[in-house]
Amino acid sequence: MRSGSRLSERWFNLVLWLVALAFAGFLIGLGSLVVGDLPQVEHRYTLEQFLDGTRSGVATDALKQIRREQDDNRRQAEQSQLALDAARSASEAARETFANWLKTRDATQRVDQDPGLVARTERLDALKAAERTVEERLEALAKVGLELSEREAAQASIDADLRAVAQEKLDAADRGQELRVFGYRLALTLPLLALAGWLLLKRRRTRNWPFVWGFALAAAFAFFVELVPYLPSYGGYVQYGVGAVATLIFGRTAINALHTYNERQKAAELRPNEERRTEIATDQALQRLSKKVCPGCERPIDLVNPAANFCPHCGIGVFERCPACDHRKSTFERFCYACGKVGPAAAAS
Repeated sequence: MRSGSRLSERWFNLVLWLVALAFAGFLIGLGSLVVGDLPQVEHRYTLEQFLDGTRSGVATDALKQIRREQDDNRRQAEQSQLALDAARSASEAARETFANWLKTRDATQRVDQDPGLVARTERLDALKAAERTVEERLEALAKVGLELSEREAAQASIDADLRAVAQEKLDAADRGQELRVFGYRLALTLPLLALAGWLLLKRRRTRNWPFVWGFALAAAFAFFVELVPYLPSYGGYVQYGVGAVATLIFGRTAINALHTYNERQKAAELRPNEERRTEIATDQALQRLSKKVCPGCERPIDLVNPAANFCPHCGIGVFERCPACDHRKSTFERFCYACGKVGPAAAAS
């Protein structure tokens, strides 16, 4: 039966756990940098790499030419609109002048002004003709603009189709690259996790246990935190599939562990009382007794009854009488806390 740990030993263990956490923290930081830099081993694909160079170049050049013609047509339309505004203003001013002149002529009834009437009318007709010319030019520019818009839409559709085909190829290449990078990460983290498991199984009770636990924590973090976010989705099938497999493995492990525990407990209950007590640590036994459960089989026992010295479930000795002072003490306590003498169970062990 192992004795309870000293207070200084507990503080040392706490410091060693801090060392383990610090070691794990540095390893996690280093692993994060390595995992984060792994995608740089792959060349980054771009959409232009998968475009049909000849057809895409023709479509792009055609679109550029059409847009240049649209810009020229737009500038000409703006200039023609300004000219039309000026022509309309001039025509409007001339009509107002002609109207005033007609009022004056009607008032004076002078025949010698007839040549002026003809000249003014001809001038108005010329202004109206100039205005109409600008309007026709605007209509022609609008027609050209409509044709350019239709050509642009057709070329844009061709360019969009080419880019859609290239995008499909780019997505396929990215998925392949993503899978390869995930493979790199898995090849890096899985051996670390396996090594961490082996260290926990074989080396966790050695004097270097802080580094074992620190390495195990870092490996678990790298696998379950650094690796899982990069797991390819493929519609969620991979995540749910991996989750189902992981749950199955964990569940089977838990079931097997529970079965092994029950078998071990049944086998332990058949062994001699003294031999079983020596395998239970004092701190663990006292902790279980404080919860009113048997230190051996962890089933409830009556601690209030002074005659109940043995567990009724597994038969392990829980209490005994001190031979020096006849005080009732736990069999897992080495010394009697009433007189300080070594108990019978401790002396026998």
